[in-house]
Amino acid sequence: MEYKHQRESMVENQIKIRGITDERVLKAMLEVPRHKFVGDALLSIAYQDSPLPIGYGQTISQPYIVALMTQLLDVKDDQKVLEIGTGSGYQAAILAKLAMSVITVERIAELFQQSKELLHNLGYKNIIVVHADGSIGYKEYAPYDRIIVTASSPRVPDSLIEQLSPNGKIVIPIGNRIIQRLEVILKEGESVKREASEGVRFVPLIGKEAW
Repeated sequence: MEYKHQRESMVENQIKIRGITDERVLKAMLEVPRHKFVGDALLSIAYQDSPLPIGYGQTISQPYIVALMTQLLDVKDDQKVLEIGTGSGYQAAILAKLAMSVITVERIAELFQQSKELLHNLGYKNIIVVHADGSIGYKEYAPYDRIIVTASSPRVPDSLIEQLSPNGKIVIPIGNRIIQRLEVILKEGESVKREASEGVRFVPLIGKEAW
């Protein structure tokens, strides 16, 4: 009950107040137990308005940024989503509430194993967790209706655009290793359109087509 109240406060005071209006996103943020995705030492601050360390130089993103990226992605319930950078598994759990299926790729073996076990134990049946270089996407289940990248890249990897369905959408932080801006990539036929959103700061995307 305590965590339920904390989630309600998180949604009201960190997310809605900043302009997140998608009711499906808000519902998912209310339902997914964020405290399950942080270590025991951080349980008391699991719902605070900031990113938190999850080990191996990685973080679980600030709740507002998770909500913002999810709203920008505009996921429909019949769509297949590719997530690059599983991390704790929290963003994948949010997406699983909205999409038909989620394929999430993690480079770090320890985080891959932890998130795979956690998501399984929490009962998420429409998530596939993969250990691979996410900068080149994941061809096995392509094409994808939506792609979300939860690490920063100096550019949009070509492989992700190739694996995106027609009329698909990518949300990705683009910039240098210090500061980036969220970009929304829209694939319309043979053309690709880019729209910039908010300034952010993410850990770098390490791989063949990124850093």
